[in-house]
Amino acid sequence: MNPQAAKLNETLRAGNPHVFEMLSDLGQNIYFPKLGILSQSAEAKAKAGRYNATIGTALEGGQAMHLGVIQDTLSAYEPKDLYDYAPASGKPELRAAWKKKMVADNPSMEGKAFSHPIVTNALTHGLSIVADLFAGPGDAVIIPDKNWENYELTFGVRRGAEMVEYPLYNGDGRFNDEGLKQAILAAAPRGKAIVVLNFPNNPTGYTPGAEEGRAIVAAVREGAEAGINLVVVTDDAYFGLFFEDSLHESVFGQLCGLHPRILPIKIDGATKEEYAWGFRVGFITYGSDSTGVLEALEQKTMGIIRATISSGPHPSQTFVLRALNAPGFEEQRREKFAVMKGRANRVKEVLDSGKYEAAWDYYPFNSGYFMCLKLKTVASEPLRRHLLEQYGIGTIALGDTDLRVAFSCIEEEAVPELFDLIHRGVLDLEAAKDASAQA
Repeated sequence: MNPQAAKLNETLRAGNPHVFEMLSDLGQNIYFPKLGILSQSAEAKAKAGRYNATIGTALEGGQAMHLGVIQDTLSAYEPKDLYDYAPASGKPELRAAWKKKMVADNPSMEGKAFSHPIVTNALTHGLSIVADLFAGPGDAVIIPDKNWENYELTFGVRRGAEMVEYPLYNGDGRFNDEGLKQAILAAAPRGKAIVVLNFPNNPTGYTPGAEEGRAIVAAVREGAEAGINLVVVTDDAYFGLFFEDSLHESVFGQLCGLHPRILPIKIDGATKEEYAWGFRVGFITYGSDSTGVLEALEQKTMGIIRATISSGPHPSQTFVLRALNAPGFEEQRREKFAVMKGRANRVKEVLDSGKYEAAWDYYPFNSGYFMCLKLKTVASEPLRRHLLEQYGIGTIALGDTDLRVAFSCIEEEAVPELFDLIHRGVLDLEAAKDASAQA
C-alpha cells in the first residue's frame, strides 16, 4: 500500500474507525498524490516567478493558448476561466457557492458538520465515486423496488455488490419505512450496507412527507444501533422540484451527526436543479463530526477523480458559478419551477378525471420529473412498442405493469392528448387480444 494511502487510512481510523471499516479495497488503497507532478506544479506556480515549465498546458501572451473560433463564442468569459485545468476537487469559488446554496435550501444542514462539496462530472459520476470507495463483492446496496436502473450498473456490475430491494410504497401508498428498516437489519451478518435514498424518486416522482422522513431517519438509526455500518447516500438529482406537501429538504441534514456508524453522503448538482443537463456539473458532500475524516475522504475522492477523469470540465463549472451569482438566478429558477409544477398538476388532474380507471391506476407522485402508470389489462412492454410505432409516443416500460411517463418534457396543454393516446394504445391491445382469443 502506498504510504500516502496508509496515512489517510490512519486518519480515518483515528477520526471514526467505523468509516474506515466501510471502505472497499479500492477505497483503502486510493489516495490523491501529493508527492509528484501535481505537488511540484503547485509549488512552482507559487514560486516560479520567471519561468514555470511544469504545467501541461500551452501559454501565449501570459494566458492559456486558445483558438479564436472557440473564444469568439465565449467572449463573455476570461480565458483563465475556460481553458486552464480545473482542480481535481473543482473550482474553489464554485464549491463555496454551492455550499452556501445547499445550506440556504436545506436549513436542517445549518450547524451540522459536513465537507465542502467536491465537483463531480454530474451525479452518475458522484454515485460511481461512492461505489468505488465503499462497494465491493458481497456488500449490500439497499434500494426500493422502484429505482433508477443505473444503480445496478454502478454498484452491481461495476463493483460486484448485491442489490437488495424493498417495496417503495406501503399498503397506504406512502413510503415503506418498515421495508427499509427490515432490509437494513437483514444486513447485520454482513456488518455493513449502502443505503440509497432517491427523492424525488425516479421513476415514480414520489417524495415522502415530514412524518415519513422522520421514520426513514429512525430506520437508519436503528440499523446503526444494531451494529451495522451504514453508508447512506441521498441521491438528490431532482432536488427542489417539490410540488405538494412533502419534504422540501434532503434528509442529508437529518442524517449528519446522527450516529458514528452512519456516513451520510449527498449527491446533487446543477444538472436538474439549474436545468443544465449537458453541463455535467454535480457535487459530492460528506457528513462527519470529525474534521480528519472529512479531509481524508476528500483526498480519497480526489484520488478517484484523478485516476478516472483527472478533473472536471472547467467551462461548465464557470457557467454554473456565474449563474449562481447572477442577480436573476432565483427569480428564473422560480419561473421554471412554476412551469414544472403546472405540468405535474395537469397530469394529476387528467388522471383523476375517471376516464382511465379501467385501464390503469397510478402510483402516488408529488415531485420531480416523472410519474408511473400501473397498467391493469395489458403488459407495459407491448404497450410501449405499440405507442411508439403507431402513435409516435415514447414512454418507458418498467417490469410487467409499470409505464413511466416523463411529464417534464410535455407542454402543459399537450398533457390531455398524451394520456388519451396512451389510453387508445391500451384499447388497441385489448381489442387485439380479444380478436386473438376468438380466432
